Amino acid sequence: MKPINDSFPSVDTAHCGCQAGCTSKVAPDVASAPSSQTIKNNNWVTLRIPAMDCPNEENLIRQALAGIDGIRMLRFELAARNLSIDGSPSAQESALQAIRRLGFDVQPIAAASKAEIPSGFGEIGKAVVALLLAIAAEALDYFAPDTLPFKGLGVVLAAAAIAFSGFSTYRKGLAALRRGQLNMNALMGVAVTGAFLIGQWPEAAMVMALYAIAELIEARSVDRARNAIQGLLALAPDTAEISQPDGSWREMPADQVSLGAQVRVKPGARIPLDGRVVVGNSAVNQAPVTGESIPVDKSIGDPLFAGTINETGTLVFEVTAVAGNTTLSRIIHAVEQAQGVRAPTQRFVDRFAAIYTPAVFVIALAIALLGPWLFGWTMLQAVYKALVLLVIACPCALVIATPVTVVSGLAAAARRGVLIKGGVYLEEARKLRAVALDKTGTITAGKPQLVASEIVSSNITEAQTLSWAASLAGHSDHPVSKAIATGLPPSGDGLQDFRALPGRGIEARTDGRRLVLGNHRLIEERRLCSPAIEARLNEHERQGRTVTLLASENEVLAIFAVADTIKESSRSAIDELHRLGVVSVMLTGDNVATAGAIAQQAGINDARGNLLPEDKLAAIEELRERYGSTAMTGDGINDAPALARADIGVAMGAAGTDTAMEAADIVIMNDDLRRIPETIRLSRRTHAVLWQNISLALGIKVVFLGLALFGSATMWMAVFADMGASLLVVANGLRMLRGSPPQLAG
Repeated sequence: MKPINDSFPSVDTAHCGCQAGCTSKVAPDVASAPSSQTIKNNNWVTLRIPAMDCPNEENLIRQALAGIDGIRMLRFELAARNLSIDGSPSAQESALQAIRRLGFDVQPIAAASKAEIPSGFGEIGKAVVALLLAIAAEALDYFAPDTLPFKGLGVVLAAAAIAFSGFSTYRKGLAALRRGQLNMNALMGVAVTGAFLIGQWPEAAMVMALYAIAELIEARSVDRARNAIQGLLALAPDTAEISQPDGSWREMPADQVSLGAQVRVKPGARIPLDGRVVVGNSAVNQAPVTGESIPVDKSIGDPLFAGTINETGTLVFEVTAVAGNTTLSRIIHAVEQAQGVRAPTQRFVDRFAAIYTPAVFVIALAIALLGPWLFGWTMLQAVYKALVLLVIACPCALVIATPVTVVSGLAAAARRGVLIKGGVYLEEARKLRAVALDKTGTITAGKPQLVASEIVSSNITEAQTLSWAASLAGHSDHPVSKAIATGLPPSGDGLQDFRALPGRGIEARTDGRRLVLGNHRLIEERRLCSPAIEARLNEHERQGRTVTLLASENEVLAIFAVADTIKESSRSAIDELHRLGVVSVMLTGDNVATAGAIAQQAGINDARGNLLPEDKLAAIEELRERYGSTAMTGDGINDAPALARADIGVAMGAAGTDTAMEAADIVIMNDDLRRIPETIRLSRRTHAVLWQNISLALGIKVVFLGLALFGSATMWMAVFADMGASLLVVANGLRMLRGSPPQLAG
């Protein structure tokens, strides 16, 4: 199995002051170094914005920075709450001030991780205090006499509750109103202020306190989805046991281990870094990285991945990737970047919310002004109903419904060893109608194996014939000879006068006989081919096998058939694709007979052989016209053009080339084709959950809107409805993180 190299695919979201949904690929990530205020590298500055956890905040910040000269590019990472800015120092400073004017706190990246937990506990404490003050204000309003001292105390308690819970909401809301934007913070600020001014001060306090608590709960629920993949980081140990020049072993931090160092891992321990085995044999559980459920045998020369578990024997390996650049780290980074690539449904919801929120504000204003005239309400009743409508109509649940579901789906796929480079590919996979597959390394194992041997001569014993064949094959580096040597019992040497016959085979003398092990052409040149031998060769060749013959000076002694066998998983994967209504097509550079034989074994609908890279590209175009959305699956450089042209490119991550993985949209880490139908099922389930969440969010709002206009819905009930809808869609989206592959069909 080939390790994933440094060109591991990643996707960035780049914005140049554009509107929502404008994305493009950018240059490789920029390593950052700390400074007093921010983290800088050349023209980049990276900021952490703790309150930026929703697409609404991202859009608000992007619009605020759109008019600043000198900003060349913005890169948002909502998962990490980071914003990277490429621009001049003056533009970066202007951007920093503009973000703060919006009401957002901006933290230096180096201090963010340390400040995050205390900050979180501080926010929770403020929200709890605010809720207690709001309850006291409600109790005072309900039980105390309606006299000035008690009423004044109630107003003070309510104002204190709003101050504790709503300061950041007011700051961001006022900033949005100054810019002519109507977002959730603006709606909530207007609603609470209006309620306070019309004498509903206990309710205003309760609304703001409940809103603050619900926001905290929602943020942590969303973090669970966004950080699901981050749990993998804990799988790699913090320390490693390193070989010393004097032969001893010393434990040291894994992030201080250099390339080429030798690391020892005992049975039961996790592997701290990527490497290649130099001493020992063991079985390694690679499930955290590749999703393989069965441990993989490792011996000298085999790759190891950080975070996997050494199960049976002690291993010593040479480090091939330092901490932060391991396969596990790059998987996590790639998933984080993929979270910034909006899925189609998410882009639709963002556009809808941009129209929906101002429309609701206009409707609320109309109710306040026209309610007394149309329905006979008092002015206070009309204003109150308008304010309730503003609270109910907050688009938070609608906006958060899509990203939490998509991120959960991306994390669920990564746990199964499937790296999806963006939400767009996760959602679009459900539309696939055809899957084209390369043969070698994709459907087949990519390694020739001895699949049949026939003893032709009756003059020599079978044991002696096989012994001679093993001896000759063991002296050749040709893949076919290696397969024969591996497939036969070990044999002693005893060969003399060994020589290679280029393009034909090998020749040697043993036990007083001159023997050759070669191809059909060699045997014909020596006039040893008979009609019976020809018939046997034709039979093997029709099955796509490569035939090698062992012969003496007088006769053919044995026939050996070598073939690249299909993987155990390929047949079941193809069957599952067909059950999903997806057509399978093989595209290979091998001859037509071999392609047909392998396709028949795997159950593939259509097999095409003798294809050059440009032929595969043309075949993808044809399949798209014939069937619709088409995926290409491959692992080689010759597959890269077709991978890039297909609607979805799927690369084999274990045996695949770096070029193929860069061109692909999905990488299967363990080369198991069954992951493709699993991904299609996951995509269909993700799409279903997305629309469940959208329907749930809008449905709850419609019900409470009716109650607000014609029933007795209060403002705090409206908060429960809005935040309850948000928490419901978050919980529904988080279901994507649960379940094994059979459950993905649900």
